[in-house]
Amino acid sequence: MTAETRLDTVRAVRWHDNHLELLDQRLLPARSQFNAYEDVDEIAQAIRDMVVRGAPAIGIAAAYGVVIAARRRFSEAGAGWREALESDLERLAASRPTAVNLFWALDRMRNVIDKLGADDPEPALLAEARCIHEEDIAANYRMGELGAALIEGGDLITHCNTGSLATGGYGTALGVIRSAVARGGIGQVYADETRPWLQGSRLTAWELVQDGIPVKLICEGAAASLMRQGKVSWVIVGSDRIAANGDVANKIGTYSLAVNARHHGVKFMVVAPTSTVDMNTPTGADIPIEQRAEDEVLSLNGQSVAAEGAGAWNPAFDVTPAELVDAIVTERGVVAWPDGEKMARLMGGR
Repeated sequence: MTAETRLDTVRAVRWHDNHLELLDQRLLPARSQFNAYEDVDEIAQAIRDMVVRGAPAIGIAAAYGVVIAARRRFSEAGAGWREALESDLERLAASRPTAVNLFWALDRMRNVIDKLGADDPEPALLAEARCIHEEDIAANYRMGELGAALIEGGDLITHCNTGSLATGGYGTALGVIRSAVARGGIGQVYADETRPWLQGSRLTAWELVQDGIPVKLICEGAAASLMRQGKVSWVIVGSDRIAANGDVANKIGTYSLAVNARHHGVKFMVVAPTSTVDMNTPTGADIPIEQRAEDEVLSLNGQSVAAEGAGAWNPAFDVTPAELVDAIVTERGVVAWPDGEKMARLMGGR
């Protein structure tokens, strides 16, 4: 067993006894509970409600959702299952608009669907969903190696949750941090608490504690002061969509980190599989940004924290311009100081 695998004990998405199981991330860290799903409507709702979150994990969950939907449609419609399945695919696609991995995974499932005949589609679709899941884990290990090779010590800051909870396993940005810790020489890992859903405090801190990696939580507003001390070497984040020019959409607050990092001479790394790169989206200005309910900002764990009558602006994501990014790490390689030409080369000219 390698040092990296010893730091990789968490899985949030699994296929078990012919159904999908999702670790309910709304309940962490107080309770670790898997929910079972055998209905595609419930899976789409689980994605919307952030039972499962993180672009790669959403894509994997949706792929298994297609398997479950196809099983039901074949049982009900027989040879007409393909036409009946279309509304289920649309329902899954509408569950989270920003995470491009969702649409990438559904496209892969559609490609399998298009090649199938009138027989039971479940075996072929399940094989493809499992392949998507396994490929994601392998890609995360590869990105961990590539990203860790760029780090020469110092403290690290990460934002939101980009670990096993957000992926098939190991993680993107958190995978790089895991690999860097396994190599040794890393100082302290700092996690932004990440309002309003507190993914940093509830999820990232929980993951790192599970794997014995020391972590300190900070409020987002403390990051600049921490960088000013001169000990932080890298800010390492994930992404929900990367535009063709290298602009990066990620959890709200990422842009602020990038601006602060540039001012303080701290390097900024984005870690994401190539399934997150959307060459059909020219720039970050073209990325749809999900607007979520005001109550997420006005309350905390069901308790109001705002003055009655106050409103809230609650974008789930922001866009960091490519010129603020020092490196985009993918399973295909590292893009230093990304731009449109470099991204096209990474993606094979697409």
